[in-house]
Amino acid sequence: MKYSQSEVRSKARILPELKFEHQALTSFAGLVLVQKLFTVLALKERLHHCFAPLEKGKVFARATVFLQLIVHLLLGYRELRDGRYYRDDPLVQRILGLHRLPDIATLSRALKEATAESVHHLRVLLRELVFERLRVLAPARVTLDFDGSVLSTTRRAEGTAVGFNKKKKGARSYYPLFCTLAQTGQVIDVLHRPGNVHDSNGAQAFILACIDAVRAAVPQALLEVRMDAAFFSDAIIEALVDREVEFTISVPFERFVELKGLIEQRRRWHRLDHEAGYFESHWKPQCWDTWKSACKWDPGEVEESASKMDPP
Repeated sequence: MKYSQSEVRSKARILPELKFEHQALTSFAGLVLVQKLFTVLALKERLHHCFAPLEKGKVFARATVFLQLIVHLLLGYRELRDGRYYRDDPLVQRILGLHRLPDIATLSRALKEATAESVHHLRVLLRELVFERLRVLAPARVTLDFDGSVLSTTRRAEGTAVGFNKKKKGARSYYPLFCTLAQTGQVIDVLHRPGNVHDSNGAQAFILACIDAVRAAVPQALLEVRMDAAFFSDAIIEALVDREVEFTISVPFERFVELKGLIEQRRRWHRLDHEAGYFESHWKPQCWDTWKSACKWDPGEVEESASKMDPP
């Protein structure tokens, strides 16, 4: 059954007054705080700019549909069909500016209609929301964490592939690479990838793009990067050194047996704290062309070397 825009959309400018009386409240009354947050961020208006080319002739604006997905996750739901639990809730309708919510088929079609352009605009917007808060905090040091995460799917979703999946072996999945702001736990950007790629696939360009964007947002801050052994390569380390970014990267000892022996044989360590120590070395893999800076090796990375540390 199709509805007109006037039957679907409503306007909600003023926050409803919440009173604690002897009466039944909606289970989602806490959304009144989320409505205030969305208003302060002007989120709905900004989303309309991301999906402007897709809005023509649509009863349910694509920006509103995306906003519903955000509310859906905030309420703790993960599957589209879980929307039936709140579809008649007046506060959910109010925060979205609707008299009735779209059904599952409408939500599914809206997701399929997303274009590369709209996705790009959305990524820019979400990144800018993080940077706005970062500028307010004005930290002296900004720490970026880069790591991949396996997202399993139950069906042959577009773009999935069978790859490493320790929880569901043989399941199709995505393997996105996340850039996370350690100080706030916010995700700055995501590199979308199928599940059969290595951690480093497309990583260098993504890492440098994130670093450049953060540096442009908070030029006064000292940048540092944390990554695991999958990103340990000559090219990435050279790029970080050239950009004067501090970094810590786990070393894959199975690829560098000589380095593991160097650490195991080390007798003199400098104490960092009561748990860790380090020593400086200009060692580099033979396959690398240059090595621009000294490295600090953390004995915590290899169990055998921990017992070899001398007292401070």
